[in-house]
Amino acid sequence: MILAIVMVLVAASAVGFWRVIIGPTVGDRIVAADCISILLTVAIVLLGLHYRNAMFLDVALVYAILLFADILVMSKYFEQGELHK
Repeated sequence: MILAIVMVLVAASAVGFWRVIIGPTVGDRIVAADCISILLTVAIVLLGLHYRNAMFLDVALVYAILLFADILVMSKYFEQGELHK
């Protein structure tokens, strides 16, 4: 059951990737990339539950923290045009 949910999450990520490619604005692309990352983080957590391995949870946590920092950097860059202001 968990593997079926993971496959649905990966399929939803593929749809989000399409939005990243054809997104009409930069904001749409950033939001789509954020959604893809969240879906893949949940998939990693579910795989950790399925395989009963805590290492997956550690990887998901680090990935989520880096995702948060990445979204902040991209938002600041596209809002102001540069990072050092």
